[in-house]
Amino acid sequence: MTTTTIPLWDHAAPHAAKGHEEEMPHLIPFIQPGSESAVIVCPGGGYGFLADHEGAPIAELLNRAGISAFVLKYRVAPHQHPAPLSDGQRAIRYVRAHAQEFGINPSKIAVLGFSAGGHLTATLGTLYDKGQPNHEDPIERESSRPDRVILCYPVITMESYGHAGSRENLLGPDASPEQIRAFSAEQQVKADAPEAFIWHTSDDEAVPVENSLRYALALGAQGIPYDLHVFEKGSHGLGLAEDDHAVRAWSDLLLTWLKNQGW
Repeated sequence: MTTTTIPLWDHAAPHAAKGHEEEMPHLIPFIQPGSESAVIVCPGGGYGFLADHEGAPIAELLNRAGISAFVLKYRVAPHQHPAPLSDGQRAIRYVRAHAQEFGINPSKIAVLGFSAGGHLTATLGTLYDKGQPNHEDPIERESSRPDRVILCYPVITMESYGHAGSRENLLGPDASPEQIRAFSAEQQVKADAPEAFIWHTSDDEAVPVENSLRYALALGAQGIPYDLHVFEKGSHGLGLAEDDHAVRAWSDLLLTWLKNQGW
């Protein structure tokens, strides 16, 4: 496993929680020589921690398929919005700005996320910008729009069927209706949102499958293609699901989808 880390900023990261200013979000690169595409992996953990089994093992899977990957160590509680979103956007901009150095096509950068990391991924796939062309930092000149999003049992909505722990860690206990709507990703899908691969299990008790269904419906309403897979049984947080004969098929389905996308 790689031990290299890439700090997202060369100074203190913005939007830090008081007393935690020293925490530096970073990328762990898993570069696959000859790959023109990259996937930024966002582990889950309810915006309270980052699950190890949803990070490096996923990057290594992508490497075996000939795809470069980066594991994003984004900030979680006590950091709240906008710190995680800022970290995710900066990660996309960073990889895009250094695409030539990594041997990557800047138009082939996807984001993959599990659970709350899936919420961050969906948010990156709905709340993006073209960059600031005149910014003194060349990284900030890059677009933060991912070219594809991959959602694994994601938290999508902050409303009914959402995950209360993720909402409280991200927005606090007194989130306004406006904040709840703004961070319910199914309500923010735009006509140019990236195509998506989505999977969930129908009996997920922690993050109900309705999250994925709502996002797929929102994409469909905009005419955006998506690949949705719902498995009958399987607990939350399975990661690669290597011990579940049925659900572990998700990774092969993903790699087939990426291949069909030209990745």
